[in-house]
Amino acid sequence: MSYRGKYIPDKSDFYQLSRSKVDYFLNCPRCFYLDRRLGVGQPPGFPFNLNSAVDNLLKNEFDYYRNIKEPHPYIKRLGLNAIPFQHENLDKWRNNFSGVVYQHEKLKLHLFGAVDDIWINLDSNELIVVDYKSTSKNSEINLDADWQIGYKRQMEFYQYLLRNNGFKVSNIGYFVYCNGMKNKERFDEKLDFEISLLDYTGDDSWIEKTLSDLIDLLKQESVPKHTENCDYCKYQLKTIPYS
Repeated sequence: MSYRGKYIPDKSDFYQLSRSKVDYFLNCPRCFYLDRRLGVGQPPGFPFNLNSAVDNLLKNEFDYYRNIKEPHPYIKRLGLNAIPFQHENLDKWRNNFSGVVYQHEKLKLHLFGAVDDIWINLDSNELIVVDYKSTSKNSEINLDADWQIGYKRQMEFYQYLLRNNGFKVSNIGYFVYCNGMKNKERFDEKLDFEISLLDYTGDDSWIEKTLSDLIDLLKQESVPKHTENCDYCKYQLKTIPYS
């Protein structure tokens, strides 16, 4: 049995924790504690509907090549002997509310995360984690920005989940990065994209200690101190005068 919502220290069932909540903990332990232990979450952000549309279109396109068991042109561009991976649980793995699941027996955690896509290397039989990203900017598309550490941890967490489901997984994953072009003379009811294929070599060695630290935090009775670089913590610390 597993449960979600507020963490209950004395409960013996597995506690459901998503990949995004693990990243939440790494960004700010205090905000994570308030959310998962006390039920006081951050205000929700706005949905990125255009990004979701691009994701869905890419999934449909890769599914076409998955069904005919042929490499997508992007895979050919990379020079890989690989095809989109076919598995009976793929739809479940790509669903935000189910995802790839690993039940961590020692920590009593029901861990899950929804992948965008998975390829399989036909030479090594290793699975390749693939993540879709969308943006619109004139500068170079890369993974060098400090905030993109979240993208890298995301891929490493998916690799970790798949490995703990018994799959052989490549350390190298790929980002299919779609950049909407803003410098066209006309819109003509069409948004054009340039596609960058960025490889990333993951290292999931940080995950076990992070999960252990996370559980230790949830079991404590006191709220952690404010995090210096957290905007929400900064807001809480400010005094707002009344007029």
